[in-house]
Amino acid sequence: MKHASDLKRNLFSIDGKSYSMYKELRGSYRFDGYILSLDRIQGDPFAPPSALSLQIPFEATGIPAEYLETKNRRITLQDYLTRRLAKEMEDYSFKARGSGKSGLIAISRCGQTVLERTACRITEKAVFVRFHVGFPANGRRINGRELEKILFQFLPMCAEEALFYRNMNPKHLERAIFLSDDQQFIREELKKRGLAAFVAEGAVLPRKSGVSDLPMKGAVPFQSPDSLKVTMELPHQGRICGMGIPCGISLIAGGGYHGKSTLLNALESAVYNHIPGDGREYVICDDTAVKLRSEDGRFIKDADISMFINDLPNGKDTRCFSTLDASGSTSQAAGISESIETGSSLFLIDEDTSATNFMVRDAFMQRVISRSKEPITPFVERARQLYEQAGISTILVAGSSGAFFHIADTVIQMDSYRPFDITEKVKELCPEYPDAAGMPPVFQLPQSRRIMNVPKELQRERQRRPLKVKVHGIDSFSIGKETVDLRYVEQLEDGEQTASLGRLLEYALEYLTDGKRTIPQIVSLLEEKLEAEGLESLFSGNAVCGFARPRKQEIAACFNRFRR
Repeated sequence: MKHASDLKRNLFSIDGKSYSMYKELRGSYRFDGYILSLDRIQGDPFAPPSALSLQIPFEATGIPAEYLETKNRRITLQDYLTRRLAKEMEDYSFKARGSGKSGLIAISRCGQTVLERTACRITEKAVFVRFHVGFPANGRRINGRELEKILFQFLPMCAEEALFYRNMNPKHLERAIFLSDDQQFIREELKKRGLAAFVAEGAVLPRKSGVSDLPMKGAVPFQSPDSLKVTMELPHQGRICGMGIPCGISLIAGGGYHGKSTLLNALESAVYNHIPGDGREYVICDDTAVKLRSEDGRFIKDADISMFINDLPNGKDTRCFSTLDASGSTSQAAGISESIETGSSLFLIDEDTSATNFMVRDAFMQRVISRSKEPITPFVERARQLYEQAGISTILVAGSSGAFFHIADTVIQMDSYRPFDITEKVKELCPEYPDAAGMPPVFQLPQSRRIMNVPKELQRERQRRPLKVKVHGIDSFSIGKETVDLRYVEQLEDGEQTASLGRLLEYALEYLTDGKRTIPQIVSLLEEKLEAEGLESLFSGNAVCGFARPRKQEIAACFNRFRR
């Protein structure tokens, strides 16, 4: 391995020369206390910045070894260090002069949730951090002296301040680690107590704005109804009270703008842990929960939607249903079928974003159009069976149809952002408004027939050149010429998860697609690989900054929307 002095000498020798000569610097260099690797070097000052990494012996950081005792703690520590390094790098970014992206120093920008990222990986032996640097240029000529500032002054100072325990506030780090312990404890308690979700008293659910995930200042703190209040003794926080939403069918009702969707949105995000100060630290949901909605125009291939749709006039087989342009009802039926296959045990549904004819049929409509003429079995008739026969709970926001009251085990009314348990009141009123639902067809869980294939056009393109994945923010990515639309996969928290989905799909097409394996089988294989080897295992080389791990549910959702 080369020494830092070799790097400095090489920088001086290529100063002022063609920018492409920066590539000669690629490699690893030993500095005092760490190893710096130049993993990928940009070919142009206006191109995507270079990828670098640092490797520091874990023992040298001084971080207590007990913070690596569990997977949950390790991910939290990685997140904590990434945030610290991002803050330090922001102070030094672009202080080195030059054209294009010269002087950029950046690492992953973390939001309100704690995600497993490639930006920082910690083992018992070492801390690995990956980041981007814009190599300085004058026009298209190397500015070696400015890069020397970055590599020999700015980066060492950033690493010293962000990654070594002696420069941290021990209480802040301890708070983050202990919070993750408490959050994991609540997740385990949910299963023991038969709860689908928990919302702590005092939680701040509203967000600052539609484009900001920060907590809203002055928001009404959450207060649990006495009848749904549960108490837990957390390992570190101690006693905590909040609303426990039981497994089964729970209905969130109330007038418009009173906080129904705000509560549901908090539960959607509660499949992830949140950072201290977010307001939703102790809002915890079943981590397999899936937010479901209609998606007009969605691609569907070989999905078993027969649980909800049968006897189509055109005779199409709904046990193996395909379409290039799904209706709202068929897309929502497919979403439920696909989520069952991933092992989800909680569905989150908002009536406002659902297909009306999929969710419910009122009494008048049933009198006018007989069941024999209607191929759709509405969700209101299947929800009870999903819970009793498949163990799948539902939390449903409803504001317009009273039909859902008849199937609900628990009814929560949101009034000015405060929840009230009106279950008993609803049960008393139900006999006055008879349920029009009839006996649904026999309940059968969907059977997957969705074999994953490489489209012929993609095969031809792959023969000409390696497939290229391009990420378009959080909502979509393209692989080759094919775009995968993820706008309605609403539990993606970060564009880095979308980037990972693109790479996971590329990897699956390259190594796991054999014309025999189904999508659930391929997703399970990928999950096993990620669990055992991490996201880095999907890449050759070390230039893998900018990826975050998605859940199994989002991987399956991505693959199901790929037009294979």
